[in-house]
Amino acid sequence: MEKHKVLIVDDSAVVRKVLMELLSSDPEIEVVATAVDPYDARDKIKEFRPDVLTLDIEMPKMDGITFLRNLMKLNPMPVVMLSSLTHKGAEATLQALELGAVDFMPKPTMSQSDGALKLFQDELRQKVKIAASSAKKLKFIRPAGEHVAKPVLSAPVGSSGKYELIAVGASTGGTEALRDVLEVLPQNLPPIVVTQHIPASFSERFANRLNTQCAVSVQQLKEGDILKPGHVYIAPGGHHFRVKKQGNMLMGVLDDREPVNRHKPSVEVMFDSLLDSGVTNAISIMLTGMGDDGALAMKRLQDAGVHTIAQDEQSSLVWGMPGMAVKHGGVQEVLALNKISERLIQILSGK
Repeated sequence: MEKHKVLIVDDSAVVRKVLMELLSSDPEIEVVATAVDPYDARDKIKEFRPDVLTLDIEMPKMDGITFLRNLMKLNPMPVVMLSSLTHKGAEATLQALELGAVDFMPKPTMSQSDGALKLFQDELRQKVKIAASSAKKLKFIRPAGEHVAKPVLSAPVGSSGKYELIAVGASTGGTEALRDVLEVLPQNLPPIVVTQHIPASFSERFANRLNTQCAVSVQQLKEGDILKPGHVYIAPGGHHFRVKKQGNMLMGVLDDREPVNRHKPSVEVMFDSLLDSGVTNAISIMLTGMGDDGALAMKRLQDAGVHTIAQDEQSSLVWGMPGMAVKHGGVQEVLALNKISERLIQILSGK
């Protein structure tokens, strides 16, 4: 069995040692080298030709963002960012994802319990292997260079028609896929609710960042928010997002129950809340993501009359969640990412 070759880039000797121990115990992973800074990393990449990098954001000589920008222009390869759960760390991580990083993880801390460290290890291993496997797709779905905003599509006045809600689920690769879908949507559409697997300290920054990039208004959901047309509501990390019907209005409700399908927020919880509230005149979209969260719920939505769309395999960084939704027979249309927004407007216009 050919192993995934990993290069760890971090200025902390302790973190390098911890990451090496956590990753090396996986029979499918080989840590080929570690690097103390981007200049060291550049030499190690040439020498060891790793399949994937784990990259710290804050380092001496050159920060991780500058290094990543140069790497993606000169030698694009899968990168998993390791960042702090601070305001600054969240902003830098979101920027790293825009530049082409496949995924991210919060940095491990020495105060973590054995149980928390085991969960970190399992997630890190999984993300590293997924990232390494995405190498062939990376150049196709994330060409090197800064993102260029696209023009907003037009939609007829009152184009929402019979639909009162659009519900979107996403995970790995979803932060960029969501931007690509949302940034071209006009304001005269039904409310859009989104569950993206993301840490609590990142979700508000993510919503605010999208809000600066989109014509529609994007915000992190607050308990009891009335869901308004032309607005996008992002589930806060660490809380499930449920849709509730109150008279003729739809509102967002936060749910603090245990993780579902290992996730909190969970796409399954949000999708199922549409059925619980009788909201079947809706459109459900599943974007790129690891695992199967929401796949069975999407089948239930389709059976109830909801129009369902999944991102196709070629344009998905990870065809886990959309692929499983297709496998379970819960998808009416499978579309490339760059076709979803246009098709959404066609459906809302009755075409």
